[in-house]
Amino acid sequence: MGLDVIQTDKAPRAIGTYSQAVRAGSLVFFSGQIPLDPATMAMVGDDPRAQITQVFCNLKAVIEAAGGQFSQVVKLAVFLTDLAHFPLVNEVMAEFFTAPYPARSAVGVAALPRGALVEMDVILDLGVRP
Repeated sequence: MGLDVIQTDKAPRAIGTYSQAVRAGSLVFFSGQIPLDPATMAMVGDDPRAQITQVFCNLKAVIEAAGGQFSQVVKLAVFLTDLAHFPLVNEVMAEFFTAPYPARSAVGVAALPRGALVEMDVILDLGVRP
């Protein structure tokens, strides 16, 4: 079983030595997504809700490029520079996911690439029925 690289122009291109996502069997492991506009590669602003929404949109683009849906996400990791923004993550997450929700972790961090307020990554299982 080899690794398949997942890549789409509908999400920000990699800004380092990594792939947007890599598939191994039915599992797809995502690199972290920050709130960059894929067309301009610029941060969407400094509004926490706008940044969180953009990250979910970026994740959605890579999920779809992998042939999946949010209902197949089994793990979501959230990194925030201010944990006070966590209620916003829950609000915006409800716009993209329905129950049953994936397992999730949230971690407060000192800083993120390009000054982002949020970064997220997921594990997708294409073997899960949508």
